[in-house]
Amino acid sequence: MFDVAIIGCGVIGAATAYTLARYQLKVLVLEAENDVADGTTKANSAIIHAGYDPEPGTRMARLDVLGNRLAGEICERLDVPFERNGSLVLAFSEEEIPHLKKLYSNGVANGVPGIRLLDAAQVRELEPNLSDRVVAALYAPSAGVISPWEYALAMAQVAVRNGVRLERGSRVTAIRKLEGEGYELHTGTGDYQARRVINAAGLHSEEIHNMVAPPSFHIQPTRGQYYLLDKSEGSRVNCVIFQCPTKLGKGILVSPTVHGNLIVGPDAELVDGDDTSTTAAALEQVAELGRKSVPSVDLRASIRNFAGVRANSDRGDFVIEEAAPGFIDLAGIKSPGLSSAPAIALEAVELLKGTGLELREDPDFVDGRRRPRFKELSEAEKRALIAKDPAYGRVICRCETVTEGEILEAVRAPIPPVSVDGVKRRCSAGMGRCQGGFCGPRVLEILSRELHRDPTEILKDKAGTVILTGQTKQGGN
Repeated sequence: MFDVAIIGCGVIGAATAYTLARYQLKVLVLEAENDVADGTTKANSAIIHAGYDPEPGTRMARLDVLGNRLAGEICERLDVPFERNGSLVLAFSEEEIPHLKKLYSNGVANGVPGIRLLDAAQVRELEPNLSDRVVAALYAPSAGVISPWEYALAMAQVAVRNGVRLERGSRVTAIRKLEGEGYELHTGTGDYQARRVINAAGLHSEEIHNMVAPPSFHIQPTRGQYYLLDKSEGSRVNCVIFQCPTKLGKGILVSPTVHGNLIVGPDAELVDGDDTSTTAAALEQVAELGRKSVPSVDLRASIRNFAGVRANSDRGDFVIEEAAPGFIDLAGIKSPGLSSAPAIALEAVELLKGTGLELREDPDFVDGRRRPRFKELSEAEKRALIAKDPAYGRVICRCETVTEGEILEAVRAPIPPVSVDGVKRRCSAGMGRCQGGFCGPRVLEILSRELHRDPTEILKDKAGTVILTGQTKQGGN
């Protein structure tokens, strides 16, 4: 019997596991996919929002601002790429300025630090490549860009290192209330019992909730499509550039990424399920609106298009509550969910306390994480690392200068990758201009060797995404 079972290991589940690992608890995390952070967490704008958008008094307002601060602290401890480069919300006409003032008032009420309104001249001093149509902007210096999948992965790795049990490929198909206290969770990999359950299932959180309690919220999946541009466009803007938001989201943004690229998007389209396909029509609209903010952006430098699906709910706010005895929903976590994740985890801990679960701090908890990034080292540091382990002298990914040593470090970490894209998310191999065209086969070879699996068993990403089906040529020249 586990003390707590967490359903889902996106950034919310990972942050909750990381927080609970500090206590003397037996914690289980059940993830439906074959890797952590393989849903909404890996396909979003990668922004840590400042906190001016949510209405004062909402959970989103309170948890965004707190989560923003905590994110900086966690990224420092866990060696996660994070840059606090600030954000601008643009007004293209005098009619939009009242909306900026409303966002400013929200920010002040929510406790956003350093927020201020800028006139056109001040905006162009910060961002000379913005449209001449910009008449004013809201500036929030505390906003930033992050590596979202590594953020979740790092928290999950520390949790596992401290005794949290992670079961991947374990989709919850049914939940049964036990006599007295606790629940039994049925999955494709077995049945598990836990005294308390946390529902962090993202797009599937409504389905999980309805297994134990009457319906109380509805998840409406909303797809957003993006352009990811080459690093040649990475310095086109310095800040995260927003347009005035709509009821469907924060609108089209143009932003540098923490890896040096430029991202443009997303749109907002209601879809069924987790449909992450992209369409020419939607991407053209994204391109048009992106050029509205930054006319000079070169969308011919696109190296990838992708889509993510976010879990909008009909509540209009995060759903964080005890839905049944000992069963806690962390649901409807749309934007700013990534920003709010560590604060949501603290909220979950308080709810667990309210259920009577005893929480005693674990004196043996070990925090912190470091991983080598070869291309960021000095020449002396590179030589020393290669002398210690020659695998760091073999470059596998030329675009991103990722070495075999870094891939081996990822494979031997507490949560090893099981797919080529799993390696990509951990150490950037395949994230560059050729998108794995050169390094993909070498990564597959390394995974096959290190995991002791046949090459035909190595996946591109999720279950079923096979790369090789068999040998096409036998012997000879």
